[in-house]
Amino acid sequence: MCARKSSAYQPLTESDAIALVKRLMLFEDTSQLTCNKIGDGNLHLNFHVKETSTGNGYMIKQALPYTKIISESWPFPIDRTRIEDHALLKQRDIAPAYVPKVYYSDVKLGITIIEDLSHLHIARKALVEGSELPLLSTHLGAFLGKTLFYTSIYAHTQHSKNEIERHFSNPDRCKNIEEFDTTDPLFEHETFHYEPVLKANVEKILQDKLLKLEVSKLKEKFLKKPEALIHGNLHTGNILVSEHETKVIDEGFAYFGPIAFDVGQVFGHFLLNILSRDLEEQAFLFQHLITTWNVFVEEFSKAWNKDASEIYTANNGYLEHILSEIFTDAVGFAGCELIRYTIGHAHGTALDTIQTYDKKITVKQLALSLGYELVIKQKNITKPVQFIQYVKQTIANRSQHVAIK
Repeated sequence: MCARKSSAYQPLTESDAIALVKRLMLFEDTSQLTCNKIGDGNLHLNFHVKETSTGNGYMIKQALPYTKIISESWPFPIDRTRIEDHALLKQRDIAPAYVPKVYYSDVKLGITIIEDLSHLHIARKALVEGSELPLLSTHLGAFLGKTLFYTSIYAHTQHSKNEIERHFSNPDRCKNIEEFDTTDPLFEHETFHYEPVLKANVEKILQDKLLKLEVSKLKEKFLKKPEALIHGNLHTGNILVSEHETKVIDEGFAYFGPIAFDVGQVFGHFLLNILSRDLEEQAFLFQHLITTWNVFVEEFSKAWNKDASEIYTANNGYLEHILSEIFTDAVGFAGCELIRYTIGHAHGTALDTIQTYDKKITVKQLALSLGYELVIKQKNITKPVQFIQYVKQTIANRSQHVAIK
């Protein structure tokens, strides 16, 4: 990868993107190139530049200095490009099958050029459209197990961990994640975005002292447990997939935090997909949830037994203790994620694709109820099978009171 510092920030256009790859000599001088702007990102501009004769190409991403999902007056420092590039390089070194290759970075312009992933699909969209993606959870579990262990305190001395961690000083993004996930959903906030009919459900959450206590405990762990390099925003919109391939992208929130946070985000977004489906369509998503955890445990344990620092391996049963704590905390963080994506500013989940208004409201009420229960009772949910049974029972109990139309 090559890196460069430029003068003044300016947003790219399609012609700028073509000029950039030509200047970097990523194609032959005689190549005929085309460029398409991809999507309408809230945090980034995305371009796909390719050679017309061969179809070979690159993806260009540029960080915006604000977040459109809230307001263009809401600043969002482009220093996250530096964080993202370091995270991509570190994680690709550990788990190359699941992380794209980086070719170029310009931290002042917020630009990163990666390998062409245009043949892949956004996991969130693929799941909503009914793709079962049989290898998704296997790949995610392997990514989590490998990257979270080999950047963790368990694989390093304090000195070597500090050497890695210094590249990921990310207080702005840490503050964003902490507020978005564990603060804003529990207090009346300007970024709230939900249907008026949910007001009673929201007020119940805002007034619940026990919920706030349990979320405060999770928030403390997020702030005070720099356990490993976490992705920090690992939802299905930041995972690209095919039937055989999985790539994790958008590492701009990477931060040293609790391992359970990333695992909980994955759990939470599988649950959002589950809740949006009719009962007979939920089985493969429940299996994804279980497989993600089982493969994570397998990969994390394999790495632990091979490379954990002696201070940890000398303690018989300590690995099992760590895994148990990760699971219960992940259940709690998953509950926070359900609440956040139902009433907070971040939407675009499977819940928002439900066409029938009455069903959408019912499912969102269920998401809030399930999120609440998972946070409150996380310490009582210690095994994946128990987790699945609890989710199914909560869905069944709620459905008895309000029929999903």
